[in-house]
Amino acid sequence: MKIYQSFKKILEQRGWWKIFTYLFFGGLTTIVNIVVFAICHGIFSWNWQISNSLAWLLSVLFAFVTNKLWVFHSKTATWRALTWEFSKFIIARVASYVIDMGCMYLFINLLSTNDLVAKVITQVVVVVINYFLSKIIIFKS
Repeated sequence: MKIYQSFKKILEQRGWWKIFTYLFFGGLTTIVNIVVFAICHGIFSWNWQISNSLAWLLSVLFAFVTNKLWVFHSKTATWRALTWEFSKFIIARVASYVIDMGCMYLFINLLSTNDLVAKVITQVVVVVINYFLSKIIIFKS
């Protein structure tokens, strides 16, 4: 526990703690996304569009909870405030979903990239975009 506290203190002093926690939970969100995609597409043989859409939906729900509670420590006093925050989150994530689907189409259909490789590359782009949307629009302090 002492190592964790020291690590956290160093990152907080440099202003990097929020970025670290976002990348940590963003990494977990990416794992959720890729695993769901791999199961749906690889095991169930669903097409990549449906697999990617379900992976997006489940990872967005996971991301909202982790971003709200552990990354941005957002507090909402009323149901209405929570609904507004969640609505902004969904709108921003729909924008990144469009980018996700566009990148997947580009890599898979136009560049003939392996589906899973395309998914991993696309997730890097999406995580960066989502961080800035979350920090600037959704969970701003």
